[in-house]
Amino acid sequence: MAAACIFCKIVKGDIPSFKLFESEKVFAFLDINPLSRGHALVIPKFHGAKLTDIPDDQLSEILPVVKKLVKATGAENYNVLQNNGRIAHQEVDHVHFHMIPKPNAEEGLSIGWPQQKTDMDKLKELFAEIKSKM
Repeated sequence: MAAACIFCKIVKGDIPSFKLFESEKVFAFLDINPLSRGHALVIPKFHGAKLTDIPDDQLSEILPVVKKLVKATGAENYNVLQNNGRIAHQEVDHVHFHMIPKPNAEEGLSIGWPQQKTDMDKLKELFAEIKSKM
């Protein structure tokens, strides 16, 4: 845990939260600046700024807890969002997954999807490069 991290302080109980779930590895709570009713955060207790900073074994419960939240909120349409880095819209430097119900066009997450034209030869090169590192 990082002493100055707001999410670490929430996990420790130093800052109050609307805790929805807690286990040895995971903590889930309502977002205090929600995009919609039921917007919640699921975080690993292990402190790390980006997804690549978190050991795999500390991530094993994340998606099952997200699923529990979806069922508990009754969300039929929802987004699961995890941002890494400032230009990718990360505000708190502790890995967190948003579960954001999307009840209608106005509430919840609104995103753009700026698709790019694909050059198949370049895509094949990229595929080979990435696959060789997996």
